[in-house]
Amino acid sequence: MILDLAAAASGAIRFEDLGLDPVALNLGFFTLKWYSLAYLSGILIGYWYLLKLVAQPGSPMGRRHADDMIFYATLGIIIGGRLAYVIFYQPEILLHPLDIFKLWNGGMSFHGGAVGVSLGILYMAWKEKLSWLRIHDYVACVVPFGLFFGRLANFVNGELWGKETDVPWGMIFPTGGDLPRHPSQLYEAGLEGVLLFLILAFAFWKTRARYKPGMLVGIFILGYGCFRFGVEYFREADAQLMEFADRTGLHMGQWLCVPMILGGLYLIVTSGRRRVRVEPIAGANSVA
Repeated sequence: MILDLAAAASGAIRFEDLGLDPVALNLGFFTLKWYSLAYLSGILIGYWYLLKLVAQPGSPMGRRHADDMIFYATLGIIIGGRLAYVIFYQPEILLHPLDIFKLWNGGMSFHGGAVGVSLGILYMAWKEKLSWLRIHDYVACVVPFGLFFGRLANFVNGELWGKETDVPWGMIFPTGGDLPRHPSQLYEAGLEGVLLFLILAFAFWKTRARYKPGMLVGIFILGYGCFRFGVEYFREADAQLMEFADRTGLHMGQWLCVPMILGGLYLIVTSGRRRVRVEPIAGANSVA
């Protein structure tokens, strides 16, 4: 196997040859990284798509609620994503609490961001007396945008690469040694971003899934959980969690996906019993 990898390395793609730079704009006094642009793009495009969804008959919220939702979702992504990363992936940061706020050094957890967004939805739904589960359904449809851009940013940064491999598309990353590795960031961008978006778009636009509270968010967390769990077999575990992965047999990301998979299955299976006649935000006629 080592000989195969060595042979593959001679013809492997070298990351440096792609000419990618983590910094998108450098004015000297101001630096803008692709990672920051990924977050902004995911939020802005997700907001645009959310407006398309809520414009359809039977929406659980109006335009003003969608505007508020972006604010709560952004807070949830940043706070939840950062805290979960610190707790589950790098708890030693807790020894220096101020380092928690150093977002520019990287370190965000999708699982934590998802919990943060969910808490934001619950608060808004309680405050506005809306259906929290149906709002989750709509928001779930826009999340793949953020996942797609986020994984592309990971690739541009040359981080979170995969395990050593001899596949023809193996890539030698600057921080990954001299042997080719799976570009697992692109696997995740394709599965968690593109494919999951298409599945949810089909369910929303071509079926009556949006009238079964919990169906769409169930599809999302089940799909994400399965895709992430599978890709982790090709992805190198975080350096500080290598021992954890060896001891438990699974990466931390896979353990965090287990409740998502189970929860997604439950929401999908039980969504039919929650089926109700859905009233539009304005008007008296039921739409489904």
